[in-house]
Amino acid sequence: MDPNAVLDIGLQGLLIAAKLAAPVLITALVVGFAISLLQSITQIQEVTLSFVPKAIAVALALLVSGHWMISEMVSFTQAMFEKIPSLLNGG
Repeated sequence: MDPNAVLDIGLQGLLIAAKLAAPVLITALVVGFAISLLQSITQIQEVTLSFVPKAIAVALALLVSGHWMISEMVSFTQAMFEKIPSLLNGG
């Protein structure tokens, strides 16, 4: 197994991790920004006001994009298992 193959597998792993984390992180970012903007406008500094909507939004994002995330992971795993013979043969 040459270093280029290792780097390619590592790059693919990082890309799939970023793709899978993006819906949840972007949802949390948008909801957190909206809630903090609302808190700064109304001057209500309650911790649960920022946590509960973010938790609900992240749960909804996982519910909506969960099937896509699982199918992406399954296809990535299948592609990695299909690469095993070529990596062992050195070709």
